[in-house]
Amino acid sequence: MSEIGIGLFGLGTVGTGVVKILQENAEQIAKRTGTKMVVKHAVVHNVNKTRSGIINTFPITDNPKDILENDSIEIVVEVMGSIDAARDIIKRALNAKKHVVTANKDLIAIHGQELVRIAHDNGVDLYYEAAVAGGIPILRTLTSSFTADEISRVAGIINGTSNFILTQMAVNHLSYAQALQLAQDKGFAEADPTNDVEGFDAAYKLIILSNFAFGVQPVLGDVNIKGISDLTDTDIQDAHQLGFAIKLLGVAERVDNAISIEVAPHLVPLDHPLATVHNENNAVLVNGESVGEIILYGPGAGELPTANSVLSDLTNVATDLALNTSGRPFNSFNQDLPLAKPSQRKARRFIVIEVKDTPGAMYSVTGIFASAQISFTDLKQSPAVNGIARLIAITHPASDAQLNVIKTTLKNADGINLRSEYKIFS
Repeated sequence: MSEIGIGLFGLGTVGTGVVKILQENAEQIAKRTGTKMVVKHAVVHNVNKTRSGIINTFPITDNPKDILENDSIEIVVEVMGSIDAARDIIKRALNAKKHVVTANKDLIAIHGQELVRIAHDNGVDLYYEAAVAGGIPILRTLTSSFTADEISRVAGIINGTSNFILTQMAVNHLSYAQALQLAQDKGFAEADPTNDVEGFDAAYKLIILSNFAFGVQPVLGDVNIKGISDLTDTDIQDAHQLGFAIKLLGVAERVDNAISIEVAPHLVPLDHPLATVHNENNAVLVNGESVGEIILYGPGAGELPTANSVLSDLTNVATDLALNTSGRPFNSFNQDLPLAKPSQRKARRFIVIEVKDTPGAMYSVTGIFASAQISFTDLKQSPAVNGIARLIAITHPASDAQLNVIKTTLKNADGINLRSEYKIFS
């Protein structure tokens, strides 16, 4: 049986998981791939760090050349994080004609096309299933199971930190600050949670999903991004009373002959499968013209789920080596679609307005919405507190352009404040 040497950059949570699976399931992997995968070397930032849970049968150093110039290593696994350093490592590995597997979503979202070209030029593989949604095999599903179908929408919960926070706010009635602190205590949120709670992590993943689903090459500036840090427990309670859960969703969809790409809190009907995805779990929904709607659900992060996706890529590299088919791009779908205009992005809306509790206030609000040609399906006013009433409206479908008119008008309106505005997912 042939042997494939693996070099690991990074031996943290995911890297340790990769080693565990390779060591504990070595016999099964060998039977399925016809090859023996062996970790030959690991390069880390801190060689003195205590590491447990793995059988240390390979050297650990801090010199990239120990892997990049090692002829016995055919596959490089990059799970070190960062962007610039990881980009340099992967480029050097590809140019050394080593196959690469990475879990680095930020890097792939920003520099993925460059790295794909380098891999192709060198006739080697570049796989990154673990970059999106942890243990959920969504990228391979999109590239293999939807080859003959036209996808109209890919959407889902693709950030476990924000979903954990929203779950705790909804189920245990914690404030945003309390839920964030709990997420940090449990290791689901970083000390600086900005990347997760402001939607950037989900946006990077959605860029990759959009590439696989629609063949487009978006950049971060193409994604409309709104995080959850301004969400209040009152918003969540009001939404629940109206039959909705609030979830941070990444949504990429065809609108006419254009593409809309957005990360933002959405109201999801309580009977929709996405409303039942709790805590750190992820779920991705795909709408195909032929197959209809499917949903993939599972852990979006963690040592073994993410490591399992890395192993899936490793076995694909092994198969390509056995069949002499290395160098094929992970995703070859490519087409030009313009970004949807604000007038094309339409949805029902959940809108919360705070207004001074004075005669004629409701009339003023309805007049502003009428001028933007937005009508309501539901309108509720809560009792005034300290002279401020809270109006909750559910609208008929309205475009982002119409909402922009409302926002501009309310900025100059005396005693009327747009407190919250979320799209309703359907």
